Amino acid sequence: MSRTVNGTPDASAPVLAAYSYCEAVTGQQAGNFSYGIRLLPTAKRRAMSALYAFSRRVDDIGDGPLEADAKHRRLEETRELLARIREGRIAEDDTDPVAVALSHAARRFPIPLGGLDELIDGVQMDVRGQSYETWDDLAMYCRCVAGAIGRLSLGVFGTVPGARDAARAAEYADTLGLALQLTNILRDVREDAANGRTYLPSDDLAKFGCAEGFHSARPPAGADFTGLVHFEVRRARALFAEGTRLLPMLDRRSGACVAAMAGIYRRLLDRIAEDPEAVLRGRVSLPGREKVYVAVRGLSGLDARSVHRRTAGGRA
Repeated sequence: MSRTVNGTPDASAPVLAAYSYCEAVTGQQAGNFSYGIRLLPTAKRRAMSALYAFSRRVDDIGDGPLEADAKHRRLEETRELLARIREGRIAEDDTDPVAVALSHAARRFPIPLGGLDELIDGVQMDVRGQSYETWDDLAMYCRCVAGAIGRLSLGVFGTVPGARDAARAAEYADTLGLALQLTNILRDVREDAANGRTYLPSDDLAKFGCAEGFHSARPPAGADFTGLVHFEVRRARALFAEGTRLLPMLDRRSGACVAAMAGIYRRLLDRIAEDPEAVLRGRVSLPGREKVYVAVRGLSGLDARSVHRRTAGGRA
C-alpha cells in the first residue's frame, strides 16, 4: 500500500516501477510530446507519462493489424480497464504497469478520466473508417482524440490561483488540442490516404478540387492543393491563437510544457505553409535540435510569449 504525503498518495516501489515503464514508453514513442513533458516536475511528468502510455495503447489498437471486429473488442476491453481505474479497483501489484501508474496519477491529480473514454470513441471512428463532410464534423472527432487529451493534461497541470478567465481553461485546452490535431492531419495526408483514411472535410476537398484524394507525390490534376493547405493552415492558426490563451493560467513549468508542444507544432505548421506539397513527398518534421531549442525557450518563458504573439497575429 502507498502512504500519503500532504493528503495525496505517495508512490510505493511497485508504483514507481509502473511509472518508470510509462516514462520509457513515452521516451521511446512520444516524439514531439516528450519534449514538453520533460520540463515538468517529477510528479506531473510521471502522471503525464501514464496518460500518454494509456493513450498510446488505445491508438496502437486502432492502428494495428487486427481486423475491425477484433479492434472493437480490444477497445471495449480497454474501456472496461478504464472503468476499473476510475473506480479504484487496480491493485498496486497488478501486472499491468500502465493501469497501476494511471490509477495512482488519478488519485493524486483531478484528472477527468472520461476524456480517455472520448479517445476510445475517436479511435472507434477510425476503425469504422468514418469520413467527415464539414469542419464541424471533423472538429467533433478532433475533440475526441486530441481535445480530450488537452483537458486530461489540464487536470495534471492545474491553473494558478486567481488566474484570469480560469473558468475557460478547459475550453482553451480543448481548442489547443484541435490545433495540434489539425496540424497532424495536414502533415499526414499522404500516409493517411495510403491507409484508406481521409480526415480533411469533404466540403473543403471539393472546394479546392482535391476530392479524389492524395495518392501520389503530386497534387491531383487540376487541384488547388496549395490553396487547400493554406486554408487549413489559417484555420489551425486561429485555433492556436485561441488555445494559447491557456498559457497565462498555468504555473511556470506547466506553461513551459504547453508552450514547447505548441511551439513545435506551430513551427511544423509554418514549414507546411512554406512548401505545401512537401506533405505529399514525405513526412514533414523538425530536427531534434530545433525541438530542444523550442523546449528551452519554453522553460525560459520566451517561447510562451512568442507562440502567443505569432498565433494572435494569425500570420498566413
